[in-house]
Amino acid sequence: MSFLRRRSGTPAGPDFDVLAMDPGDWPGLFGAAVMTGPDGSCQGIFLRYDLFGGRGPAMFIGNLPEGSPARDTPDGVPFEVRQLLQALEVEEPVEFVSAEDFPVMLRDDLLIVKKVKVSEGRVFCAQFDRSDQVQVTIASWDRPIADDLYQLLKPLPGEMFQQG
Repeated sequence: MSFLRRRSGTPAGPDFDVLAMDPGDWPGLFGAAVMTGPDGSCQGIFLRYDLFGGRGPAMFIGNLPEGSPARDTPDGVPFEVRQLLQALEVEEPVEFVSAEDFPVMLRDDLLIVKKVKVSEGRVFCAQFDRSDQVQVTIASWDRPIADDLYQLLKPLPGEMFQQG
């Protein structure tokens, strides 16, 4: 993946907890990448969940703080969708089709999830904003995102994602 690299020797990572599925709960391989800005600040955390058997990535989850350049893409296709397609070596162009808000119950809270539709029909994408203004984007390959998935998301401490 082509993420920005930090330039200083100081460990960089998020100053927020990362909402994700616990790697111990995932039946395949798990990877994480930190997107850092030129000043070394954390511009996002991206989690890649691969399936066993070399079947490739099944899902990307991005946590992007306010001000991250990856939040606002000029064509409306979420950054995580582009990363998922790149990892899968899908070279066909993909375009934004539509977005629609859906209410989802998350324990005792109501979560408004924006489901993003793109021209690649095997990609499923959902986005929502956390109370700390971090945008979470889930991009899934060939597996619809069910409401149950949101129940599996847990805050993982930002310290887990420090670069050394």
